[in-house]
Amino acid sequence: MKIVVVIPTYNEAENLENMVNTLLDLPVDDLFVLIADDNSPDGTGDIADRLAAEHPDRVDVLHRPGKKGLGKAYIHGFHEAAKRGADAVLQMDCDFSHSPSYVPQMIQTLEDCNCDIVIGSRYVKGGRLDEEWGIGRKLLSWWANSIYVRMILRTRAADATGGFRLWRCEVLDGMDLSRIRSNGYVFQVETIYVAEKLGYRATEIPIYFADRKEGTSKMSFRVQSEAALRVWQVWWRHRHLKPSMRRTVPHTANA
Repeated sequence: MKIVVVIPTYNEAENLENMVNTLLDLPVDDLFVLIADDNSPDGTGDIADRLAAEHPDRVDVLHRPGKKGLGKAYIHGFHEAAKRGADAVLQMDCDFSHSPSYVPQMIQTLEDCNCDIVIGSRYVKGGRLDEEWGIGRKLLSWWANSIYVRMILRTRAADATGGFRLWRCEVLDGMDLSRIRSNGYVFQVETIYVAEKLGYRATEIPIYFADRKEGTSKMSFRVQSEAALRVWQVWWRHRHLKPSMRRTVPHTANA
């Protein structure tokens, strides 16, 4: 199974090299890293180019013209992964909040279970948040997933806002990524909602979600508030989807 790891970056110079080297050292056959950098002013793109030159058969870079948003970066990466012959695509953050140590388990779960998506989940039994998170932050994250999103969208995934996911490529193709309009953190909610409405099945494995150790978080109260409002847009846009509406003709256009 060929795995392409898509990592969107913006100002991740402190983390990128360590992340890529850790991924390449995993006991996983046929794993390729695709970095989608949004013209980071801190030199992340230059580091990515160097890593690609050092590992030409295992690392490549998508240089994007500017900070265009998380959703667009992922969709661009998903399309490129399909062009490179991926069987499955892993999406993850670069800041080590998503530990690469879980990747072999996620791949094995996708191979062994009758499922289409594997989610590294903070909210299934055994999942945990960083101990340094304050009680208010933990409650907000729990409420967003366990109450707010589930109340509106009726999602089955316990961690609908997390971005640590392994997708079969045929699932991403069948979803028709042109349906996905979200470009911020609600992108994670929209993609799992669309997948569930189209009848795809997700399995969740517990993870420990660590706070970033290097760099600055892009999450702010304004971003969180906007994401909460956009959940209603996601429901309205996709409420009529059903499994018969999966795309059946492979997508070939550029993102």
